[in-house]
Amino acid sequence: MEVVTHTFSDKSLFEKQLLSYYKDSKNIVFLNSNESSKENLFAVSKNDEIKDNDWKFGFISYDYKNKIEQLSSSNIDGVGFPKMHFFTPEILFKIKQTQVEIFYRPSIYSLERVNDIIVEIKTFSLSIIDFKEIKVEPRVSKEDYLKNVNNLKQHIQLGDIYEVNYCQEYFAEGVIINPIDVYIKLNQKSPTPFSCYVKCGKKYLMSASPERFIHKKGDEIISQPIKGTIKRGATLKEDEKLKNQLFNDPKERSENIMIVDLVRNDLSKIAKCNTVKVDELCGIYTFPQVHQMISTVSAEIDRSVDFENIIKATFPMGSMTGAPKIRAMELIEEYEQTKRGLYSGTVGYINCEGDFDFNVVIRSILYNQENNYLSFTVGGAITIDSVPEKEYEECLLKAKAMLEVLSNDVK
Repeated sequence: MEVVTHTFSDKSLFEKQLLSYYKDSKNIVFLNSNESSKENLFAVSKNDEIKDNDWKFGFISYDYKNKIEQLSSSNIDGVGFPKMHFFTPEILFKIKQTQVEIFYRPSIYSLERVNDIIVEIKTFSLSIIDFKEIKVEPRVSKEDYLKNVNNLKQHIQLGDIYEVNYCQEYFAEGVIINPIDVYIKLNQKSPTPFSCYVKCGKKYLMSASPERFIHKKGDEIISQPIKGTIKRGATLKEDEKLKNQLFNDPKERSENIMIVDLVRNDLSKIAKCNTVKVDELCGIYTFPQVHQMISTVSAEIDRSVDFENIIKATFPMGSMTGAPKIRAMELIEEYEQTKRGLYSGTVGYINCEGDFDFNVVIRSILYNQENNYLSFTVGGAITIDSVPEKEYEECLLKAKAMLEVLSNDVK
């Protein structure tokens, strides 16, 4: 690919113009770190072509698990994302604070055409229109949710599992939205380090994910599971109190440590001997809506271990399943009412050197433009110490930003 650099005066405006300019393309992946010091990536293509030894952007849905393990899924799926989808971009934008590098294929674009495209993007008129309130309803009643949590705790008491990530869907049918508008409002409400916007044909993902699944650079691989959530405080003093409360909460620490052990086990399947280590245990990180407990696990791998084998060893991520992983996934299928689809899956890229970075698809709105079905899912880890009412409240806390966006309550 050839490369050319252009400058701009307003990064946020340029990204919005970029989204709007390419809104009709078949494939879009926009990876938005929401940090001025890091580059954002915008990949676009009008076809599904994949080239060897080149950039690839895309996603893996949660139900790809059925190809990795002897599992099946029969629950309904209103959105219908593919189990896996990648493409090699025809044009790739690396967006920094005041400039953008455009990587393009001379077989598709001339330099003159690329320069013209940049002018067209910079002068593209935005047409963001406020939408009417979108009312979503829970797939599971509160009564049934509480009952299911108690049933899952019985499985823990019987020794089936130690922990399980139990989720519930909120959905709306017959909804017409502009996904770009919804994404911009969600990112405004909840700017997160692994935010992304994905278009795959007529299916869309608008994500405010705070969580990294897996990152590889050279022979180092890291995973950063999130387990442990508490609300933000109204004041700085209250914020600090809540952070300390989260850090010292035995249930939340237990959740996190169990998943750290699972991640260590997953990485050990592909790591060089004695290289798996915990770089940070139960760190507390602050986001616009919540404080989260995040750990970092790393390992060294042989460069001959390819992406497919890494995914086979580590997917789905432990933070979205539970432990032991396979039994937890069986119970998820039994107690949840819908397929998770792209929720609990991952979005990211693989570069020309084989390095990659992928998020965890949480705090995300999914939309199918063909059947006008909108959905988001929230959940949390159920352990022996879980209080069903508190687990339900945690779901509502995680849903807060998405509910406010869909009610058009964005300030």
